[in-house]
Amino acid sequence: MPRATATRTLLAPRGDVWAFVAEPHRMADWWPGIVGVEPDRRGLARGARWQVRAGERPGLLRKPFSSGQLLVRDVREPEFASWHLTGDRLDVSLQLVAEEEPGRTTATLEVRAPWNVVFRRRLPEQALARLYDLCQTSAPGG
Repeated sequence: MPRATATRTLLAPRGDVWAFVAEPHRMADWWPGIVGVEPDRRGLARGARWQVRAGERPGLLRKPFSSGQLLVRDVREPEFASWHLTGDRLDVSLQLVAEEEPGRTTATLEVRAPWNVVFRRRLPEQALARLYDLCQTSAPGG
C-alpha cells in the first residue's frame, strides 16, 4: 500500500495540539482539500462518522479531493488518532509526542492509500505545515 509520512515539531504543548485536532470543525482549517465537516455527536471517538465536504476546484495537474465520510478508527488521547477518508480512500494516522522542551510537540502524520488510488505524496507535509501555522499563531508571542 503506497504511503507518505511527514514529521514536524509544533510550537504548542501536546494537550493544546490535541484539543485543536480533536475538534471536528477545525479539521477544515488544517486538512488540505476539506472545506467543511459535520461530525456525529461523538466527536473524535472510535467508531464516529463525520461527513466531510471537499473543495470543488481541482488544482493545476491534480484532481479535487472527494467528499464522503471520515470514519474514526482509533483514538488514544492525547497521543494518537487514526481515521479513514472514504471519498479519497485514504487511511490516516496522527501521532503526537510531547517534547522535553516545554511547549513543543512532535507530530507525525502518515497517509496510506490502496495501490489503485493516486494521492498527493506531499499531503502529510501540507497538513502539518497548516497545523504548524495554526499552532504558531496561538503560541505566546506568536
